[in-house]
Amino acid sequence: MRYRSPNNSDSQVTFREARGLEALAAANRISDNGFMARKTKPGPQHTGLYYAREARRMSRSELVRRSGVSKQQLSRLENAQIRLRLDHLKPFADALGYTPEQILLWGRYPGTGGHIESSDVLREELGGDEPLGPAPGQVPELDTRAGLGGGGVPAREVRKEGRHADPIKPEGWLFPSSFVREQLHSSLTRLLVVDTTGDSMTPTIDSGDRVIVDTGHKTPSPDGLYAIRDTFGSIVVKRLQLIRSSRPTRVKIISDNANHPTEEVALSELEIVGKVLCALKLF
Repeated sequence: MRYRSPNNSDSQVTFREARGLEALAAANRISDNGFMARKTKPGPQHTGLYYAREARRMSRSELVRRSGVSKQQLSRLENAQIRLRLDHLKPFADALGYTPEQILLWGRYPGTGGHIESSDVLREELGGDEPLGPAPGQVPELDTRAGLGGGGVPAREVRKEGRHADPIKPEGWLFPSSFVREQLHSSLTRLLVVDTTGDSMTPTIDSGDRVIVDTGHKTPSPDGLYAIRDTFGSIVVKRLQLIRSSRPTRVKIISDNANHPTEEVALSELEIVGKVLCALKLF
């Protein structure tokens, strides 16, 4: 597997996956590094308190200072050594800017990254015991096969955004927090992996490549690669360029493949899912 910059940067680094695959990563502002990104089954569990603190980019020592809770107690709460209750979380709410309910139900509550909901019908069929969707701390990947009909698989979990409900694969991706923070300049709760199809962005992104998207970056500035909704509500990757002299502001939607035409729309008509940070490529 290889990571390549969407902007065809020459900066690239080889990684080794646990199963012997070689990966290479480079993106906007991503320099050589020795981190590993791999798709794996759930590892050590963290609670919503950990991810709420990470989303605020706050150190554990700083949260201890602001909340008055001891560092040992905070560690136990973040690492699921104590079963979280709302009264545990009240001291942290003001410091983190989230309600106790948001922290307790992190990832499944509006305002805590992508809003992911379980399929109640499927949960009942499974008896409510089988885990659905990515574990906490994993970056979700959209399931482009789900709910398509004619061979598509049932959606087990969905990510809701406005009027859209995008199916999520049961396993997510694990990336080191330092890689997300220092190289992607984002947070785990904002990231989404999208599997691309079609040849409109070749040679930058080939059909079947996955891209990591920052869903918190919804303004097309600076110019670059973004995940957007097409006419049918599907998510596609395109290069966006603001026409800053136009009033109202308009945007060029550019395909890197010269065989696909460039479009132009008003910014108000464009639905941006997020900014593409890097691409995951298989060889």
